[in-house]
Amino acid sequence: MPSFRGVDYLNIDLMLSEEELLVRQTARQFVDEEVAPVIKDCFNEGRFPSQLIRKMGELGFLGANLTGYGCAELSNVEYGLVMQEIERGDSGLRSFASVQGALVMYPIHTFGTDAQKEKWLPRLQSGDAVGCFGLTEPGFGSNPGGMTTTAKQDGAGWVLNGEKTWITNGTAADVAVVWARTDEGIRGFLVEKGMAGYTTSDIHGKLSMRASVTSSLMFSDCRIPGENVLPGAKGLKAALMCLSQARYGIGWGVVGAAMDCYEAARQYTIERKQFDNKPIASHQLVQAKLAWMVSEITKAQLLAMQCGRLKDMGKLEAAHISMLKGNNTAMALDVARTARDLLGANGITDDYPMMRHMANLESVKTYEGTDHIHTLVIGERVTGIPAYK
Repeated sequence: MPSFRGVDYLNIDLMLSEEELLVRQTARQFVDEEVAPVIKDCFNEGRFPSQLIRKMGELGFLGANLTGYGCAELSNVEYGLVMQEIERGDSGLRSFASVQGALVMYPIHTFGTDAQKEKWLPRLQSGDAVGCFGLTEPGFGSNPGGMTTTAKQDGAGWVLNGEKTWITNGTAADVAVVWARTDEGIRGFLVEKGMAGYTTSDIHGKLSMRASVTSSLMFSDCRIPGENVLPGAKGLKAALMCLSQARYGIGWGVVGAAMDCYEAARQYTIERKQFDNKPIASHQLVQAKLAWMVSEITKAQLLAMQCGRLKDMGKLEAAHISMLKGNNTAMALDVARTARDLLGANGITDDYPMMRHMANLESVKTYEGTDHIHTLVIGERVTGIPAYK
């Protein structure tokens, strides 16, 4: 299949360095050659393309913006461009990369001991090991502070009890970063596959994120050694720091999904002929929708770019990321729906990517902070008044 040409109405590529363009091209080629040929079948069959994990590791896509331990040490703009291209392939694959890098490698890198880093980071970077992030519970989604999972100290070790759900990579994970309530507040723990009292199960019947592993984690008197405590992961703030890393990547990633939908619709409307054998792209209503889509994508690209530059300067705030994630996810979902509309009945078939992206984006809009929560974060930022309750 032909390589993706990109969507760049405003010559935003002029803002990118040669290195940044090369990183994006590497990710773009990976998606064109490795993801595009298999993703339709994976989505239809509800199967994650696990054969791509080590390839992503080889290309440096896992933990790409971290330092040391074999990581690619990309800038945050370069990392964002990688997430954009991977999600152009599929949200499920980008979710894997986000969880592996931002929600597993980042907390180990930031809060872990040297021994924990040496044990896990090289293996997670290469794709030889898979990780997951256990925060959300059946009764607590947007309110993680209400978690009921507990960890009690018992001699030199700890005993965990509780349940986590909607966990990407759960049953595939060799290590889980799990957050639990202790007598001293919320702490982070590394729970390894095979530990007594730790079980996992997949969530079935999904109509979204079908090319992704989504699971529940159960802890029943699960004993873990003291060396599996993340010493720097104290308080809910530490967990939210991890989520900020992942949300940043999501804000870039969804632009890729929107780009894929827009370009498929643009090509279709040029080739599809109706009414006196003219391409439907010659009609005003069609051009209005294409113009709206490319305008929204362009604004989202600029928002992502500015957030990336701020992050590389150490000046990106959590409230900025809320605007990035909230705005760009809503944009991508609206673009997917508009693109589907331009294809008419053909748009609901798996010959085109719109319905797959649309279904995935319904989940992306909800996870790691719903649009409602991010709206309230922005509201607090501009008024100084929290309105969460």
